[in-house]
Amino acid sequence: MITIRKAQIGDETAIFQLIKELAIYEKAPAEVSNTIPELKQHLFEEQLCSAIVASKNNEIIGFALYYTSYSTWKGKCLYLEDFYVKQEYRKLGVGSLLFKDIIKIAEKLKAKRLDWKVLDWNDPAIDFYKKHKTELDSQWISGRITFNS
Repeated sequence: MITIRKAQIGDETAIFQLIKELAIYEKAPAEVSNTIPELKQHLFEEQLCSAIVASKNNEIIGFALYYTSYSTWKGKCLYLEDFYVKQEYRKLGVGSLLFKDIIKIAEKLKAKRLDWKVLDWNDPAIDFYKKHKTELDSQWISGRITFNS
C-alpha cells in the first residue's frame, strides 16, 4: 500500500537521494550543490520549504517539495519545486496521489494558483500534467542568476 505523508525529520537523506535521481533524469547531475544538512535545515528548521513523501513498506519512493510564493496579480500561490517518483513505481498511481495531495495543500493554504516548471523534452511529465487537466504555458521564458555562495 502506498502512503502519502508530510516529510519529517529523518526523511532528508531519502529525499536528497531522490533529488539526485531527478537531477540525473533531467540530465543535470552536476547542478546539485545542495547538501543533506542544508536540506534538513531548510525543510525542518527554517521551514523555507515543505515536502510530502510517498512511501511503500517504509521506503520513500517519491516526493513533492513545495513552498509558498506570491503573484502580484493573484496573491498567495504555491510553487511545486520538485516532484519525482522512482522509475520502478511510475505508472502505478503514485504520482497522481502526490499531485492530488499537493492540490489539497494549495487549497488548504488558500493559494490562488499552483505553479511548476517542466522541461520541454520531458514528454512523460507533460503527458502526466495533461492527464490531470492542468494548464501548460509555453509563452514565458524562465530567467535565473546562479550565485556561487
